[in-house]
Amino acid sequence: MKLTGEFKKWLVGLRHDLHQHPEVALKEERTTRQILAHLKQMGIEAHGLSGMTGVVGLIPGAQEGPTLAIRADIDALPIQEMNQVPYKSTHPGMMHACGHDVHTAVLLGTARLVLESGLAGELRGNLKLIFQPAEETGVGARMMVERGVLENPAVDRIIAAHVAGDLPIGHMGINFGQSHASNDLFRLRIKGKGTHGARPSQGNDPVVAGAYLISALQVGVSRKVDPLEPAVISVCSFHAGSALNVIPETAELGGTIRAMTPAVQKELNQHLQRSVRGISETFGVECELEVEEVFPPCLNDPQVVEFMEQCAAQVVGLDKVHHSPPVTGSEDFAFFTQLVPGAIVRLGCGDGHGEPALHSPRFDVSDEVLFTGVKVFYEAVSKYLG
Repeated sequence: MKLTGEFKKWLVGLRHDLHQHPEVALKEERTTRQILAHLKQMGIEAHGLSGMTGVVGLIPGAQEGPTLAIRADIDALPIQEMNQVPYKSTHPGMMHACGHDVHTAVLLGTARLVLESGLAGELRGNLKLIFQPAEETGVGARMMVERGVLENPAVDRIIAAHVAGDLPIGHMGINFGQSHASNDLFRLRIKGKGTHGARPSQGNDPVVAGAYLISALQVGVSRKVDPLEPAVISVCSFHAGSALNVIPETAELGGTIRAMTPAVQKELNQHLQRSVRGISETFGVECELEVEEVFPPCLNDPQVVEFMEQCAAQVVGLDKVHHSPPVTGSEDFAFFTQLVPGAIVRLGCGDGHGEPALHSPRFDVSDEVLFTGVKVFYEAVSKYLG
């Protein structure tokens, strides 16, 4: 599918407008209004959602058939942009540093292309457009699922794409099976008995107990999990006391657990709980542990991955479609793929060496990325519903 000069100009302008007006999780009010306005202008049925931002649109099929959903995340990050470009963020302390402006523009562009090419009149099934808020905080997909976005009509297959700086522009990445890790956050408060730093035997040191726990947790990775399975337990915060000659009464630490499968996720969580009980008994301290499951593992369906590989190869060539390893970052697209067969693919936007880096104040991409994304999604719609 060849894109016209007018279409490209419109698409670039759309992305630049989104980039100039970033909004963080669940505050994407202007973004939501803009999406609704564009869809209305195209004549697409669309609506917002109760008690949250985000949009769901529907292009009904000319004939009966399955429903394909395409998801784009729409939220920005609380980062001050440092790029000096004409479309630089106009909102202090906020920017699109993860490419969600690209994702949103690509999905709107796909919708317009489906209509203008005449493909909409040939669809054997429905195309659902899901513009999801709050991906960065891990709550948006779950909230949309709870509000029934995968129903009426029921979604049979769901796809998405995310920009990737480690892939050159014009290249695509495909993850077979494991795509993104789970993310469980834990917080631990250790209560001991404070005392003078010169007389540790008169107290009950929560700092030593916490330090022991940090070492013990790594046993869960090295000895409780298959070495071929990606697994991470990272303690990222440790706070205790302020005086340099006083052993404090309490210590607080926290971190993240990452796993690629529910089984490993469960094992690491159990190891955390066992280790906490162990230091409580060994050091005679009281422990209060909180664990929050933010993301489940994101697993790509094999059939959908193969389908997306074919679509990407048709657009960029098979030699530019790469089998990517799973990443230990998380993605709340997992809440959709827990319920519906789906896959998220990687859209090359960089130099092949990780630049531009996601979540950097200097993150930006070439507008050429938009055209690749639209063509791949259009190919998917045509192939699955055409």
